[in-house]
Amino acid sequence: SFGLVSTYQSLGGRSGKWQYQGYFSFRRSDGYRENGASKFDAQFASISYLANPRLSFTAEIGRSNYLYQLPGQLTDSMFLENPRQSTRSRNYYGPEIWVPSFKVNWQVAQRSKLEWTTSAILGQRRSVLFDAFATVPDAIDPATGQYKPRTVDIDGYHSYTSELRFLQEYNLGGTHNVLAAGIRYINNDLHRRQQGKGTTGTGFDLSLTQPVYGRDMHLKTQNVAVFVENQFKPTDKLTLSPGVRIEKGLTRMLGEISYLAPPDVPNNIEHAFPLFGLTGQYQINPKHRLFAGWSQAYRPVIFKDIVPGSVLERADKNLKDATGYNAEIGVSGSFGSRLKYNLSAFQLQIKNRMGNLLETDAAGNTYIYKTNIGNSLTKGLEVFVQASFWNTPVSSLSVFTSTAYLDAYYQDARIHLNGENRDISGNRVESVPRWISRNGVDLAYKKWSVNVLYSYTADSFADPANTVEPSANGAVGLVPSYSLWDTGISFRLRYNILLRATVNNIFDLKYFTKRPQFYPGPGIWPSDGRSMQFTVQTQF
Repeated sequence: SFGLVSTYQSLGGRSGKWQYQGYFSFRRSDGYRENGASKFDAQFASISYLANPRLSFTAEIGRSNYLYQLPGQLTDSMFLENPRQSTRSRNYYGPEIWVPSFKVNWQVAQRSKLEWTTSAILGQRRSVLFDAFATVPDAIDPATGQYKPRTVDIDGYHSYTSELRFLQEYNLGGTHNVLAAGIRYINNDLHRRQQGKGTTGTGFDLSLTQPVYGRDMHLKTQNVAVFVENQFKPTDKLTLSPGVRIEKGLTRMLGEISYLAPPDVPNNIEHAFPLFGLTGQYQINPKHRLFAGWSQAYRPVIFKDIVPGSVLERADKNLKDATGYNAEIGVSGSFGSRLKYNLSAFQLQIKNRMGNLLETDAAGNTYIYKTNIGNSLTKGLEVFVQASFWNTPVSSLSVFTSTAYLDAYYQDARIHLNGENRDISGNRVESVPRWISRNGVDLAYKKWSVNVLYSYTADSFADPANTVEPSANGAVGLVPSYSLWDTGISFRLRYNILLRATVNNIFDLKYFTKRPQFYPGPGIWPSDGRSMQFTVQTQF
């Protein structure tokens, strides 16, 4: 469907002390929507040398490259009229990323293991866009006979990471325990060039009509993280795993922002923090266990938070890092071979969430103030159950459900809306539906297998204000609930040849999953309608 053609080939083997593996993947599609074509290719190669049974060296390199034509966001009326239509024909997104790595595995002793990994992320994230609301058409200007210039953004990645991990098994009080420790160093130089004035053309053209970018910055980060975790077994049935992670780093920004005076450009962000956590489980019997865990969470202030996006924005000089925790408790196990289950409850607390307020300065000028807006709390339940009605060498039948309930709301929070600051305490957190459920049936008979999947996602809000009625540009409003049916049929023609056919969104439901506020554009981005694929898989 939609002109999809894809292929994947992998090759692996061993010769003496050498082991190798690689793959090539290619995919192209005309896209579900007009002006939504994409092309993707990826390659990966790995070679390992086993010096002796206790020491090995592995070198890997991966590359991914794709070009996606962005068809643009829609308003609600556009979506209802025709979700496959496009509002943009000149928008493109095309990253190319290389990931090389080198790994050493050393079994120092029978119960001691050392692993050292050094890797890098190199490449570019490129886009050329006419960026505006869906209600603003990308049309030829009658006065000039040309389109408006597009905006060119390019991020250059030069990120290097080296991590050393150590694992030690030991006995204490007659029980088996495991100590894991490590240190990670990151050196990153992100060259961010944004708001470049591009051409009035229609293709994927990154050239500029003016020699400078509105934002031309180097974001340089050095970071060191140390972690220690120990698995204790006070008894044969009880396991406790406390852990701590300590990070310390500095990000420096060098460069220029055209609409800010040099003294107003932030230069440094420092962070140093410890994070603690504890998990545990109790083996009730060989088939059932209780588990629980608690861990701290941390989201540091980044340059996106403190660099104003325009002259209408200002950033809080005392912006606080977001902190919080995640806690869960549950039980899992099985009843014979016919029933498996996992039941859990969790709570996620986030403090100092970041957002926007509307403020007025001493001169009476109104501006958007980027600051901490408040806290949020998410409580939830998760259930997984799989039942097998029979399982023989010739046939099998099983059903499953994986369902989650989430109650996410703001606490002591306020935002700016319609020219004033409003209290949003008690409002639901955006993009968090109350219910998410995946349910399926798997049937196999001899060389045939069939599966049917039913998915349900409840409605959610697109903004913290919990706007129900859609805005004229589609940027905010309720995201309706949706239900999807998918199916797949497989037939094993020979021991090494598998034929498979799949149908996604069987009933051709017209739906969307969110209304993004920023990239790739504020408004509705329709999800794919019914699609069919046929696959041939073989192995030698």
